[in-house]
Amino acid sequence: MPSRKFAEGEVVRGRWPGSSLYYEVEILSHDNKSQLYTVKYKDGTELELKESDIKKPFGNSVAVYNGEPEHVEKNATPHKNKQERVILSAEDSYITTQYSLRPRREEVKAKEIESEEQNLVTKGPSPLGTFQVSTPQRKDLEFGGIPGVSFIMLGLPACVLLLLLQCGQKDPRLLSLPPPLPALHELWETSVCGLYLLWFFVQALFYLLPVGKVVEGTPLVDGRRLKYRLNGLYALILTSAAVGTAVFWGIELHYLYTHFLQLALAATGFSVVLSVYLYVHSLKAPRDELSPASSGNAIYDFFIGRELNPRLGAFDLKFFCELRPGLIGWVVINLVMLLAEMKIQERSAPSLAMILVNIFQLLYVVDALWNEEALLTTMDIIHDGFGFMLAFGDLVWVPFTYSLQAFYLVNHPHELSWPLASVIIALKLCGYVIFRCANSQKNAFRKNPSDPKLAHLKTIHTSTGKSLLVSGWWGFVRHPNYLGDLIMALAWSLPCGFNHLLPYFYVIYFTALLIHREARDEHQCRRKYGLAWEKYCQRVPYRIFPYIY
Repeated sequence: MPSRKFAEGEVVRGRWPGSSLYYEVEILSHDNKSQLYTVKYKDGTELELKESDIKKPFGNSVAVYNGEPEHVEKNATPHKNKQERVILSAEDSYITTQYSLRPRREEVKAKEIESEEQNLVTKGPSPLGTFQVSTPQRKDLEFGGIPGVSFIMLGLPACVLLLLLQCGQKDPRLLSLPPPLPALHELWETSVCGLYLLWFFVQALFYLLPVGKVVEGTPLVDGRRLKYRLNGLYALILTSAAVGTAVFWGIELHYLYTHFLQLALAATGFSVVLSVYLYVHSLKAPRDELSPASSGNAIYDFFIGRELNPRLGAFDLKFFCELRPGLIGWVVINLVMLLAEMKIQERSAPSLAMILVNIFQLLYVVDALWNEEALLTTMDIIHDGFGFMLAFGDLVWVPFTYSLQAFYLVNHPHELSWPLASVIIALKLCGYVIFRCANSQKNAFRKNPSDPKLAHLKTIHTSTGKSLLVSGWWGFVRHPNYLGDLIMALAWSLPCGFNHLLPYFYVIYFTALLIHREARDEHQCRRKYGLAWEKYCQRVPYRIFPYIY
C-alpha cells in the first residue's frame, strides 16, 4: 500500500480547485484506490483533492482575516469564524496582488529567529577545532531531572554491590540489613581488571570481523543513514568455541566465580571511564549529531548521553555495547555459575533448576542476536545518546544482575520436580511466543509497511507519515512485547523456589522498568502523533499496567 502523507483529522492547507489559493481544511478520509483525500473547508464544503494539492501548515504562516494578519500555529485547531481565512506562504507569494507586498511583522520576526538559530550553530571556531555548539535546553527532563539522574548514577553501582553481597550470604534476604563491606583488597584486583579489559577488546575484535550482512539504520537529522554490520550471533559462536577450548585445556573457570565481585567492580570502573570519554568526545560533535534527549546540562547529558551515535571510524560504540560485551558476558557468567554449582555442591551434573535458568536466558540472548537488526529501530538507538545510563546498563547491570538467579542457585540449591518444571517451561514458552510474535510483527511493519503479508493489519495514519498498528498483537494490548518480557522474567525466577525474595529481584526491577518505559513511550507517542495517538488509544484501550499511571 502506498504511504500516505496526511492523517485523518489533521488540519492542513488545501488548494481551491481552479485557483492558486490555499485554505485551511480538515482531512476527513483517504481513498486507497483513487489516492484522493476528502477534505472539509471552513464553510462546510467537502471536496476530493490530490495529495499534490495539499500542503502542511507551518509555524510562522500568516492568515489574513478581515484584512489583518493573524498568526496561525502549526496544526492549530480551526476557529469557527463566519468569514474564510486565506493561508499565505512564500510558495504562494505570486498568486495575488491584492494584498500588501510589504514584509509582515510576523515574517520579519520569523526571519530574525531563524538567523539567531543559525548563529548559535556557527559562532566561530572553538578550542576543540570545531564550531561552537549550543545544545537546546529541554524542560521536560526525564528520570527526575538533575537530582534524579545524580541519585541514579550513585545508587546503581551501590545496588549491584549490595545484591551480589546479599546473594553470597547463607540467608540471602532481599530486605535484610546489608552485610559489612569486604576489605579493599577483596574488592579490587589488577589482574581481574586486566581480564575484563581482555574480554571487552576480544569482543570488539569479533565485532570488526568482516562477516555478517551490512544494513542501514534509520535516517538521521541530516538525511544520512549509518551502516551497521550484523555479526552478533557469530560473536556468540566464536565466544562459545573459545570458552569450550578453555575448558578442554583445563583452564579453571571457577576463578571467575571466586572473583565475581571484583569482576563487577572492574566493569563498573570501566563503564565510568567510558562514560567520561563519551562525554568529552561529544563536545567535538556537530549539532546535528547530538541526541534528541540531550538537554545542555552537563550532569544530565553525562547520564543520558550527549552524542547520538559516537563512532571511532566505522566502529559504532553504542551499537557494539548494546548486545556484545554484556549480553554475551551474561551467557558466560551463567555457564560459570553452572560449573561452580557442580563443584561446590559436589554434583556430577547440574541441578534441573540451574539447567532451566541457563537454557531460558540463553534462548533470550540468542533471540536478541538473531534479530540484531531490530535493535536499530529501538529508542536506545534512535533517541537516547550514549552516556552513563546505557554504558553502565550494558556493561554492568545486564551481565551482573540478570545472572542473579544462577548466582543464587550456586549456594542455595533448589530441587525442582519435573511436573513443576513442565509448568515453568510452558510459562516461558508462552511469554516467548507473545514477545517474539509482537516484536516480529512490529519490526516487519516498520521495515516495509507495504508488505502484502501485512495487508490484513489495520492501521491509523499519522501526520508524521507513519502508521500505527491497531490490529494483530498490537490491537490486543499496548506494548504486547513488554507483556511477553514480563512473563519470561517470572519464568526465569521460578526455578529458584520461594525461600527468598532475592531471586525475584529481576521481576521486581523489570516490572518497575516496564512501567517507566511504557509511560515514557506513551508520552513520546502522544507528543509525536497527536490526534492520531488519541484515536489509537480509543481503539486499543488496554494497557499492561492500567492503574499505575
